[in-house]
Amino acid sequence: MADDLGTDGLENQVKGAAKEVAGKVQKNVGDLTDNQSQELKGKARELEGKGQRKIGEAEGNIDRNL
Repeated sequence: MADDLGTDGLENQVKGAAKEVAGKVQKNVGDLTDNQSQELKGKARELEGKGQRKIGEAEGNIDRNL
């Protein structure tokens, strides 16, 4: 099980970081085009990615401490 947490943790970190970047891009495109809806969706996606990345970090920490 410990190996699974480490793998899951790394996967969540990578996927979360990708969502963060995609969200930042979407947010900035919304800002440039003055599209508030896209801007808000991008911010939400960025926050979702940040949360997922933090969960992955926590999973990795748990795995290292087991």
